[in-house]
Amino acid sequence: MTSLSVGVVGCGYWGPNLVRNFRNAAHCQVKTLCDLNEDRLRHMRQLYPEVNGVTDYTELLGDQGVDAVVVAAPVKYHFPLAQAALTAGKHVMIEKPMAASVAECEELVELAEKNGLILMVGHTFLYSAAVRKIGEIIRSGEIGDIRYINARRLNLGLFQKDINVAWDLAPHDISIILHLLGEYPGTVNCQGNAHVTPGIEDVTNMSLAFGKDRFATIQSSWLEPRKVREMTIVGTKGMIIYDDLQAQQAIRVYDVRVDRPPHYDTFGDFQYSYHYGDSHIPYLRQEEPLKTECQHFIDCIRSGNTPVTDGRQGLELVRILEASSQSLRSNGAPVALNRPAIPVPVTSAGPAVSSRADLINGSVAPAQLIPV
Repeated sequence: MTSLSVGVVGCGYWGPNLVRNFRNAAHCQVKTLCDLNEDRLRHMRQLYPEVNGVTDYTELLGDQGVDAVVVAAPVKYHFPLAQAALTAGKHVMIEKPMAASVAECEELVELAEKNGLILMVGHTFLYSAAVRKIGEIIRSGEIGDIRYINARRLNLGLFQKDINVAWDLAPHDISIILHLLGEYPGTVNCQGNAHVTPGIEDVTNMSLAFGKDRFATIQSSWLEPRKVREMTIVGTKGMIIYDDLQAQQAIRVYDVRVDRPPHYDTFGDFQYSYHYGDSHIPYLRQEEPLKTECQHFIDCIRSGNTPVTDGRQGLELVRILEASSQSLRSNGAPVALNRPAIPVPVTSAGPAVSSRADLINGSVAPAQLIPV
């Protein structure tokens, strides 16, 4: 297979970014764009005159020259569009979240495996240099064992009509947290309110409980006056602050910790020990995560390797979102995740990665998985 032809469905907010990156990917050409809005198609055709534009999705699926379909439509359309593409024998990449329910995700995973096709989900931040570097720091033991993670993803809009803010913004943070902790949570709590659109929460606070008394909190909002993309990782030996809005200084590692004395005779003898050390900013190779993600999709199709963010990871993330919705309906009551307590595969995406399966099987040394 020398070159792959890709069709992109959805030319609204995110679709144009996907088109741009797939056009620049190696061994790939964007052949067809599909959107119901003829004005959007006309605009995209002006930018890329060599690309076909259609409003009929069946026309794209019927083109035997299209090898893969990229779905960038509203979430409620993810399942029917992806199902039709997989049935037509096309590899599929879907933007997050993978689908609107666990049942839909399970069907897509089963269909892809049955037809021997690549199914990948756009958890873009797992392809960023910053998240890969944080994972490397944690695995090195520099900040010790993780105690908790706190994430904030806030801005004014964009208001969605078919999903709440947790389904819209939290998938980014959930995917990062699962990657860093290396396991799935046991329970989910979520509280929130709908202030603008009845029935669609625009502010939520989610809490994920993990083993070893670890937890993560995720605050999501469409009602904040300023944009915030921040995550704090607190360990027993140090701490990390990740600010995605600071391109050159996205990560700062702090040699700061609090120790509790193991033994004391009286309350007067009891004193916490506060350690204040240096902080440093690791070097990050600047590259657009979406570029890496799109190239990874093409490479996995060509090689047959399992994507770093495959359909099963997309399924488990939607399982967490579904539990968060159940908790919202129960006024924040904890919801247990009914799934096997298996670890999350430790993943890394970049030029040196061949597949997630190679990492799981131990055929790739950990040092090979950190791009330089």
